[in-house]
Amino acid sequence: MNDQLQTLPGGAYGGAVSGAERNRVLRNTYWLLALSMVPTVLGAWLGVATGITASLTGGLGLIVFLGGAFGFMFAIEKTKNSAAGVPVLLGFTFFMGLMLSRLIAMILGFKNGSELIMTAFGGTAAVFFCMASLSTVIKRDLSAMGKWLFVGAVVLMVGAAINVFVGSTAGMLAISVAAIGIFSAYMLYDLKRIIDGGETNYISATLALYLDIYNVFQSLLILLGVMGGERD
Repeated sequence: MNDQLQTLPGGAYGGAVSGAERNRVLRNTYWLLALSMVPTVLGAWLGVATGITASLTGGLGLIVFLGGAFGFMFAIEKTKNSAAGVPVLLGFTFFMGLMLSRLIAMILGFKNGSELIMTAFGGTAAVFFCMASLSTVIKRDLSAMGKWLFVGAVVLMVGAAINVFVGSTAGMLAISVAAIGIFSAYMLYDLKRIIDGGETNYISATLALYLDIYNVFQSLLILLGVMGGERD
């Protein structure tokens, strides 16, 4: 299982950011987030079609995933204020789709695999819609959530890394359930930061929301595969 990741821990909302600027960042974030799904799908398709990630199991898969993901995130942080920021982000989403392809290939091995993938997609979309709606009506400052969510994400990452070697199905299910809760809350937190003016860079905002969505989708897919997968 890929490790759950999240960036941008904590940090108070702040700054005298105009309403027009906040709307611009939110609008650009949504457009870039939608665009980022294209290389993700392409990466997943390529991985499934070629089986290029099939050998990335255990410790090797963990090293490749963490090395690639954190390398890309470092590059995104360095280029987020330049013209290279968007291509680097899209390269990252292609890599993440490629890393997701092994799980998708496993799910497609079930008789109802396509249905499970669509259910996970629909569930993720529903979570995002709910969090986006909540972020527009909640007036309370949610900046204090950041540090607790970051701690939760780190604990999840450590637990997932350990479970790669332990191979516990129960552990994987527990991690997946916790990940859905934590990263659903992260969606609300990250969206609220944009709306309140705490995040003014749409590339950074897109990265944060993309990771939230990616982790919720992946975790739902694991739960559905373990609990609802039908063998031929």
